[in-house]
Amino acid sequence: MNRMSAASCLLIEDQFLCSICLDVFTDPVSTPCGHNFCKKCITDHWDVNLPFNCPNCIEIFSSRPQLRVNTFISEMAAQFRQSAQQEAASSSSQQVAKPGEVPCDVCTGTKLKALKSCLVCLVSYCDTHLESHLTASGLKRHQLIDPVENLEGRMCEKHDKLLELFCKNDQMCVCVLCTVLDHKTHDVVPLKEEYVGKKAELGKTEADIQQMIQKRRLKIEEIKQSERLGKRDADREIVEGVQVFAGLIEAVKSSQTTFINLIKEKQRETEKRAEGFIKEMQQEISELEKRSSEVKQLSCSEDHLHLLQNFTSVNAAPPTKDWTGVRVQKPSYEGNVMKALNQLKETLSIQMQRAELKMVQQCEVDVTFDPGTAHPELILSDDGKTVRHGDVKKNFSDTPARFDTCPCVLAKQSFSSGRFYFKVQVKGKTGWDLGVARGSIKRKGIVTLTPQKGSWAIGSRKDREYKALAGPPIGLSLKSRPDRVGVFVDYEEGLVSFYDIDAATLIYSYTGCSFAEKLYPYFSPDLNHGGLNNAPLIIM
Repeated sequence: MNRMSAASCLLIEDQFLCSICLDVFTDPVSTPCGHNFCKKCITDHWDVNLPFNCPNCIEIFSSRPQLRVNTFISEMAAQFRQSAQQEAASSSSQQVAKPGEVPCDVCTGTKLKALKSCLVCLVSYCDTHLESHLTASGLKRHQLIDPVENLEGRMCEKHDKLLELFCKNDQMCVCVLCTVLDHKTHDVVPLKEEYVGKKAELGKTEADIQQMIQKRRLKIEEIKQSERLGKRDADREIVEGVQVFAGLIEAVKSSQTTFINLIKEKQRETEKRAEGFIKEMQQEISELEKRSSEVKQLSCSEDHLHLLQNFTSVNAAPPTKDWTGVRVQKPSYEGNVMKALNQLKETLSIQMQRAELKMVQQCEVDVTFDPGTAHPELILSDDGKTVRHGDVKKNFSDTPARFDTCPCVLAKQSFSSGRFYFKVQVKGKTGWDLGVARGSIKRKGIVTLTPQKGSWAIGSRKDREYKALAGPPIGLSLKSRPDRVGVFVDYEEGLVSFYDIDAATLIYSYTGCSFAEKLYPYFSPDLNHGGLNNAPLIIM
């Protein structure tokens, strides 16, 4: 640590210095001979020096002495260290070096904070010890920089010269001697020149890193937003799902109630019939019992005339019903459960299709016809929502995108991912085709609608037969003629479904489809057929 300037303090400082490390005591201990040392200093001394002796008076001890901290010396040394540091700090504008700061290499004891490092001396100096470099003519020429540690690392290990040049070939710092020996033919520049270039690169790297950080922050926000939307969709799906299941549960309960009431009604009818038979027979029994009583009473009479006069009316039994063939048939319940289950199945199927349609309708998109693809005989409305077949072929340029033979048209909009749904009015038409098609679908000549050729569609013809154009076509049995048809596509699932919107029933589904390019909604109003099929297709 720094020597104190006051003469009175020199004596005090010497009294608190360890004679081994020459610094203020740390954990001072006393030997049997009365001398004081830092505990670590005397312990290390005895670890390597035998026999055990006192470094001051050389007194030899027969065994290693037991050491105890001298509390008085310890407290006095601590106070002295504190006062010395305060005095050193007050006598200079500098501060004591804190952890992480570069200390002055010249200071002894308490190290003050270095203000500069000399690249020639390879030493860091505090304000006091730096003075000679600022005043001495020989030292003024030394290169001073902001204080740094490990100044030895700035020297060439091979030539012990300052690293002040940079070899671009080997991308390393070199000294002057390196440039005339190992790096003689290399491109060598001053450190400052390379520093400027590398600093510019670091600036660009920092800008790139900041841009990467910004992109990731934006991506995090995007993911969070997607998470929020996903949670919203999940909550909505749960609500809608609960409503659907509640409807299904209600349908099951209603079907169960109907089934139970049917069985009970059959049982009540049987019981009512049996009760009627029983009541009728009980009335006959009453009449017979009455006649039996009359017969007994007459047979006991001793009056000859009375018996003979009443014999005819009493002797015959009262008129009764022949009950021999009467049976109360036990009602048959066989098949009632299956019948109820089949009815329930049909009810649930209808409700499920309605729920399914309701869910896919949430994916509805706005679709309009693309005039550039329309067959020349098709008439499109200005808003791109209505198309019908005209008997006159318009003079349109025959571009590669236009259908030239089949009366069809694609939508402007295309889809290459996700789900989408659109609906079309077919009311009043005897022929039409609807579906989706790949962008690469054939445009010239006869167009065959099949999945193999890039289309997934259904259609109707003048014979009012509905078919899935699956190649070969599949006949569709519909309970009623649809007026409005909904088309739903799930690109990732490979699903194309068609719905009768008004009946809320599924018409047909293509499943397991493989989509590898953009899909376009496809429409064909079919030929006019002399006005029989003049009604338009209308995108709703």
